[in-house]
Amino acid sequence: MSEHGSVVDLQLDRAHSSRIYDYFLGGKTNFLADRMAAGKVLGVFPAALVAARINREFMHRATRAVAASGIRQFLDIGTGIPTPPNLHDVAQSIAADARVVYTDNDPIVLAHAAALLLSTPEGRTAYVQADVTDPAGILTAPQLLDTLDLSRPVALSLNALMHFVPDDGQDRALMIVDTLKAALPSGSTLAMSHATPDFSPEAMGKIIKIYGEAGTRLQFRSHAAFLRFFDGWELLEPGVTLSHQWRPDRPEDATHVTDAEAACYAGVARKP
Repeated sequence: MSEHGSVVDLQLDRAHSSRIYDYFLGGKTNFLADRMAAGKVLGVFPAALVAARINREFMHRATRAVAASGIRQFLDIGTGIPTPPNLHDVAQSIAADARVVYTDNDPIVLAHAAALLLSTPEGRTAYVQADVTDPAGILTAPQLLDTLDLSRPVALSLNALMHFVPDDGQDRALMIVDTLKAALPSGSTLAMSHATPDFSPEAMGKIIKIYGEAGTRLQFRSHAAFLRFFDGWELLEPGVTLSHQWRPDRPEDATHVTDAEAACYAGVARKP
């Protein structure tokens, strides 16, 4: 049942990207169709488990960094199934009064959203059922406007999300990100990670096919294409890196996997 009492179709008979990711992270909110698709991915790209986990760890480090810089408002689009520590756990461990809005388009994330709403008393969290392909819908959602003040800096998180938005020859992904960036004031940040074919083009091509057969379209992007998402904003040190190389907690964390295993770029930028 949803919060409004209507029955939610969780579409458990077909694989969904957020549940495949949950499987890679060692979660329990995944089903046979998801595990079968995940198994096919691991067959062509055995490092998928590592790639998913180091990507998740990038989100933790980026959130800590922007919270430590003074930002108290967070918008996490494409949240995925709750996997502690979630973004609000990390942000509120730095600043108890942090406010976080989560959004996702998977009905099963809505079913588990209570886990995302366990805010500190000083802070606040909210959940919006929405799709990144409708950025205006996200930015005008009552839950978002009740929680965030868009006249003050917001940390936007697009973690492993935009490779699920194919361009179809129209720069769709870039236009969506630009719409979100334009709605945020000076001092806001964009933390983003994105899968790339730059190091294992053959394996990544096979993954696109596996997801496509499961009903999900993918477009992996090059370093140059990923860099464009940050146009007009100032990249924080160390700029765009592979996900495990962005401000690692320990020096050895930057070298424990190969570039081909990481297969994901990451970066954080601030709006001038």
